[in-house]
Amino acid sequence: MNRDEVWMALGDLMATRFSRSSVSVSNHLDEYSSRDDGDFDSHKKELESTTIASSGDSNNVTTVTSIAYLPQTVVLCELRHDAFEACMPSAPSESGFVSKWRPKDRMKTGCVALVLCLNISVDPPDVIKISPCARMECWIDPFSIQPPKALETIGKALQAQYERWQPRAKYKLQPDPTVDDVKKLCNTCRKYARSERVLFHYNGHGVPKPTANGEIWVFNKSYTQYIPLPVSDLHSWLKTPSIYVFDCSAAGMIVSAFMEQQEWNSSGSSTSSMKDCILLAACEAHETLPQSAEFPADVFTACLTTPIKMALRWFCTRSLLRDSLDPADVDKIPGHQNDRKTLLGELNWIFTAVTDTIAWNVLPHDLFQRLFRQDLLVASLFRNFLLAERIMRAANCSPVSFPVLPSTHQHHMWDAWDMASEICLSQIQSLTVKPDAEFQPSPFFTEQLTAFEVWLDHGSEHKKPPEQLPIVLQVLLSQSNRFRALVLLGRFLDMGPWAVDLALSVGIFPYVKLLQTTALELRQILVFIWTKILAVDKSCQVDLVKDGGHIYFINFLDSMDAYPEQRAMAAFVLAVILDGHQQGKEACIQAGLMHVCLRHLQLANPHDQLPEPLLLQWLCLCLGKLWEDFPEAQMVGLQADAPAIFAPLLSEPPGPEVRASAVFALGTLINVGSDLFRDGLGGDEDCDDDEKSKAELNIVRSLLKVVSDGSPLVRSEVSVALARFAFGHNKHLKSIAAACWKPQSNSLLASLPSLTNIRSPSSGYTNTSQYIQSGSAIPSQIGPVLRLGSGNSALGRDGRVTSSSPLASSGIMHGSPLSDDSSQHSDSGILLKESCSNGVINNYSRPGALDNALYTQCVFAMYALAKDPSPRIAGLGSRVLSIIGIEQVVTKTLRFGGISIRQDDPTDSSPTPNLSGLARSSSWFDMNAGHLPLTFRTPPVSPPRPNYLTGMRRVLSLEFRPQQLNSPDSGLADPLIGSVGSSGVSERSLLPQSTIYNWSCGHFSRPLLTAMDDNEEILSRREEKEKFALDRIAKCQHSSLSKLSNQIAIWDTKFESGTKTALLQPFSPIVIAADESERIRVWNYEETTLLNSFDNHDFPDKGISKLCLVNELDDSLLLVASCDGNVRVWKDYTVKGKQKLVTAFSSIQGHRPGIHSVNAVVDWQQQSGYLYSSGEMSSIMLWDLDKEQLVASIPSSSDSSVSALSASQVHGGQLVAGFVDGSVRLIDIRTPDMPVSTTRPHKKVERVVGIGFQPGLDPAKIVSASQAGDIQFLDIRNLSHPSYLSIDAHRGSLTALAIHRHAPVIASGSSKQLIKVFNLAAEQLSLIRYYPTFMAQKIGSVSCLSFHPYKILLAAGAADACVSIYADDSSQAR
Repeated sequence: MNRDEVWMALGDLMATRFSRSSVSVSNHLDEYSSRDDGDFDSHKKELESTTIASSGDSNNVTTVTSIAYLPQTVVLCELRHDAFEACMPSAPSESGFVSKWRPKDRMKTGCVALVLCLNISVDPPDVIKISPCARMECWIDPFSIQPPKALETIGKALQAQYERWQPRAKYKLQPDPTVDDVKKLCNTCRKYARSERVLFHYNGHGVPKPTANGEIWVFNKSYTQYIPLPVSDLHSWLKTPSIYVFDCSAAGMIVSAFMEQQEWNSSGSSTSSMKDCILLAACEAHETLPQSAEFPADVFTACLTTPIKMALRWFCTRSLLRDSLDPADVDKIPGHQNDRKTLLGELNWIFTAVTDTIAWNVLPHDLFQRLFRQDLLVASLFRNFLLAERIMRAANCSPVSFPVLPSTHQHHMWDAWDMASEICLSQIQSLTVKPDAEFQPSPFFTEQLTAFEVWLDHGSEHKKPPEQLPIVLQVLLSQSNRFRALVLLGRFLDMGPWAVDLALSVGIFPYVKLLQTTALELRQILVFIWTKILAVDKSCQVDLVKDGGHIYFINFLDSMDAYPEQRAMAAFVLAVILDGHQQGKEACIQAGLMHVCLRHLQLANPHDQLPEPLLLQWLCLCLGKLWEDFPEAQMVGLQADAPAIFAPLLSEPPGPEVRASAVFALGTLINVGSDLFRDGLGGDEDCDDDEKSKAELNIVRSLLKVVSDGSPLVRSEVSVALARFAFGHNKHLKSIAAACWKPQSNSLLASLPSLTNIRSPSSGYTNTSQYIQSGSAIPSQIGPVLRLGSGNSALGRDGRVTSSSPLASSGIMHGSPLSDDSSQHSDSGILLKESCSNGVINNYSRPGALDNALYTQCVFAMYALAKDPSPRIAGLGSRVLSIIGIEQVVTKTLRFGGISIRQDDPTDSSPTPNLSGLARSSSWFDMNAGHLPLTFRTPPVSPPRPNYLTGMRRVLSLEFRPQQLNSPDSGLADPLIGSVGSSGVSERSLLPQSTIYNWSCGHFSRPLLTAMDDNEEILSRREEKEKFALDRIAKCQHSSLSKLSNQIAIWDTKFESGTKTALLQPFSPIVIAADESERIRVWNYEETTLLNSFDNHDFPDKGISKLCLVNELDDSLLLVASCDGNVRVWKDYTVKGKQKLVTAFSSIQGHRPGIHSVNAVVDWQQQSGYLYSSGEMSSIMLWDLDKEQLVASIPSSSDSSVSALSASQVHGGQLVAGFVDGSVRLIDIRTPDMPVSTTRPHKKVERVVGIGFQPGLDPAKIVSASQAGDIQFLDIRNLSHPSYLSIDAHRGSLTALAIHRHAPVIASGSSKQLIKVFNLAAEQLSLIRYYPTFMAQKIGSVSCLSFHPYKILLAAGAADACVSIYADDSSQAR
């Protein structure tokens, strides 16, 4: 069978498993066209004809379908978006939920004591025998040979019968014993068995029944008397663990006595334990053994030790073939019980499967584990005990046991056994005549697999478990059915952790562990099965390494025959083997795992088609787990140039999981366990000379490229990696941090060096430059505080700067205005001479320590992470800062002016890390914008062996003031404060932990082979919305609107600063509004009820830019863009208190120098899945929200900033931008020269307030409105006169513009409380005035306008905090 057939058998894994979320929504429009849905079809045709007719030039219009109006892209709906902020993922468990399957104490029966009290030819006095009577003992008639010889023969036969089940035990036979004989036997057996189990078999057919006191009978030496032996004495000699088999009448008496003793012991009166004591008794206390001649006398023993023979002999009299059968024929069944390819072997195999299945379905799982999985002999005896109950109950006897088992004699699986017996008996005669003839195998296993398959098609976690599961395990032993059994087992395990738990509890583990097959199709399924097991239970890692299983998976991972996603599973299994398991790491590195993973990562050439992202992800995670806390492996990885191999994965587009996994792997190469790098331990000389330290700096250079990644998953891993770096390079980073946040004078700040514009010693590339606004006022009374200790302060006693400051290094000073001789005197009057004999001003001794530019960038990055819009990342960032001594906020407001970082040349191909994104809304110096005025936990320290620095002129003494720890103004998510000078261990406890491995493991614990159950419901809801949308679009396009002034709803939002932006939901009567403080409120305007109210974030800097709906045709998400460029996306935002943050990132990656506020403008385009953002910058950022990545930075080709931005909701990739100088640019990101057209339609040089595409499919028609009050209708194709219509709507006071997506209507608002509605022919349809409220309050300007996407409804917000909704006059007021 080829590999495609294998995966088809597994439910067509390839088709359903790894599909992108955006593909999950099919093109329903094509489906509709084939349906008998006239209404829908008519709308579709109507839309097509209308659009073509209205576009004017049909030559430019390709075949138009309504697909343009209904985007199929769906983003931000992966599992990571469901709970990234809310909860921490958990890795595969080592204990708890699943650990119950593993037997706590494996045990074996080491010794067997056989006691036969037969006293042949002498009947006991309390037994009256019938005639004919059952006489056979161990299938031997004792009266057919001499009594002494008979006793010996029966004893040997019994031993042989037990040896069939436990051949390695020590057997002791005691025929017709005395009390002393039994005592000696028990002591000998316990001495031999030690802590193993002892089996005591008692046949009391030649002695009286046990007494009510729990005594069995033996003989005196002369065999003239029966001597009672209390079972308590017997138990005291035999001790535990033990198992007793009592084959005698009234055997239940003994069990009752044991149980009474158990209750007595449990009261604490005795120390003897009954926990490991098992009893099997032939009948109840009041019952006598069956005497019918159809049974042997020891029918109970026969069932326990020769079950197949006993079962078939008993069935012979009940079979349909009974007339032609001789019970003696049973002994002629060919084959051996342990050879499954023979008739007898197959029958024994079926019997094992049937009894196992009955037990597993009837017994509690912990009891099943104890009796059927702990000890092979005990398991066999209990399987056979189920048969004994069935047969003996037919003779009115009820075998009993301790522990007590529920009744199983009428279980329907016995019918399957009878069927198998019937088929077997039907072949006996033919096989007797022709011994060489092949027997006809039973269809039992095939039929049971079919039953299991039926259950898989209809079963679930909430239904009764499949009773065939134990049979599936038995089928794994069959070569002919193994493949099918594995496929079905894989399907079952895929149903969830509960299924894995069931399979492990039934005993799957040894079966799949032994199947180290070389057949590719079986290997693929086995890898899948192991993936499902290890996704739930990590403890199997030890077993796999012990059995050499890791080599099996390494070979599979290295095989190019398997699909990439199958090899990803192998990499996952190996990652679990490595997770926290030192022996596993050592074994895997010896087996060459690292080189296999690195080789396959190298094969993933970014210029070729990228391989399966899941494989890349798990190759990275596998390596990360190998390197984690394993310095030897880290060194091997660095020698193999692993960081260079990982570098392409940080920027190429496989997806956030791959980038995060690559960051995780790179982070694990940074060693935090070595004393070499820990602060206060080891010399800097060693540190600088160490190759690993240099390698770590190179790793950090790579990590800084993704510190502003669009995915919180990636940024969280960057935070963790930088924390490791901060832990290992603590001295340098603390020094840099101390200098960065040192309060300086105005003139000093104005002359600070461009800290990032430094040529690092290891590369010839120039970093992004930093621009600092001069003349920034810094209140001297406000500043960060250094907690100084003795002997290691950043300043000498005379106030001079020590070398720990980055400002004191020649690398920082290079090219700095501070090196100019004209600035000899500092503002503080301190003159630093060029030659300092006391060495207070000094420099590091070697260029290795001079990577201060990189250390400075790291501090920027850590600070940027502490300002992250994601609360979780901000918390991680604050923990990283705490590692380098920056603890918490001291002041609410501290501004160093509008310092910003921007990239010099957008087309620069330098590999230098682009740190422009660290600027965010203002620079890292802007401590209020960052919400992080900081304090230092520990003072900066000076490196040893200083050289003297010349050229440093200006310094300023620090100002100290007391601080309140844990200030409520901290702004940090979780300030962590450690003691100064704490040990490496406690410092290390500050290190945040990576989560990408745990997140990724969750993928494999979820169903992979079947689509989610709710997919149909999702598709159904979408179809319903699409129908509604197309119906409303057709009506909008044909509407002949005359007026839009009917106020159908008014909502007092109670916003103190007035409504800044509003949005109408498309499929429910809901309006969403936000104010300048980023308070978001959701209101149902039909029911006039407030649904939800929440803050977008808790940072002090506020300012809303835009609200957008993402995935509006599915479960919509609310995208909230802030003025600082931060974007946050919320789900469940209409449910009170249930809103969840889906993702958050900064969409602005650098802005113009000297600009205090970004004034971000943002728009979302569902068709392409792109978010466009710009502001006070020279480019437009293009974000792919599916990949959560910045994919392009479009040069705006203008000296002015973008003031309005609108993406086409019909044509993916097209957007139009309006600028502060009144110019307008149409951009198509698919064209090489991205600005398609540039024009300046507005007469006055005033900012463009609103802009957008006209309704319809024409990509060249635009509406633009400037602050001067004019509205221009543009056709960009007409280059000489693009403006074909103009409206002077509001003289000098236009504040808002709204363009309907489908209806020919636009609206504008002014600061003079006016709203005007126009059609596309520039005709005014309505004039809406804002009137004073009944309290005669002053009403502010119109701040926002927004049309409903599919209805002609207009929402208007104003500075008075009211939101009004207007419809045409035919609508009913509310």
